[in-house]
Amino acid sequence: MGYIGSYATVSRFTRYLKSLPGFEPAKDLTKNAYPKVSSSSQRPLTPSRVTTFVLRRPELTKPNEREVLARLQATHSDLESAIELAQQFASLVRQRQPSEFDAWLDKAKNSSVCLLRSFALGKKSDYDAVLAGVTLLTSNGPVEGHINRLKMIKRQMFGRAGLDLLTRRFLLTTANG
Repeated sequence: MGYIGSYATVSRFTRYLKSLPGFEPAKDLTKNAYPKVSSSSQRPLTPSRVTTFVLRRPELTKPNEREVLARLQATHSDLESAIELAQQFASLVRQRQPSEFDAWLDKAKNSSVCLLRSFALGKKSDYDAVLAGVTLLTSNGPVEGHINRLKMIKRQMFGRAGLDLLTRRFLLTTANG
């Protein structure tokens, strides 16, 4: 309404008013005066939750998650094939079945879902690397983790200091972590 002072000043003044003798807060106000929008106790279905349901190991999938997936597959035929192909890919990577990869690649390239087709084309272009990842027991995951951590430290310090401080900080984090 035209007041040009700061929020802190108003807050300080209202705290002062509340401290005066005879001040009683209104009885009918509740802490959360907004009406409840949804009566459901379940979390909303988001793409990341559905992805978790699809890619989770079958033995770890809960019955309610299976129901959600079954409803999604029943309502969308394209989604049914996408879920099936995603689960097959996760299974062949987990169980290290390189012999199944070619058959999966053909199914995915002929899929009606364009994102799966492009994913399959990407895997086809990196065929040797994907096959090695499915076949070999070695992984460069730990190396990638260290690189990611170093980049995070570097981003946190952007514009603050030179390479010598970055080196010290990186060495201290590796000694502590």
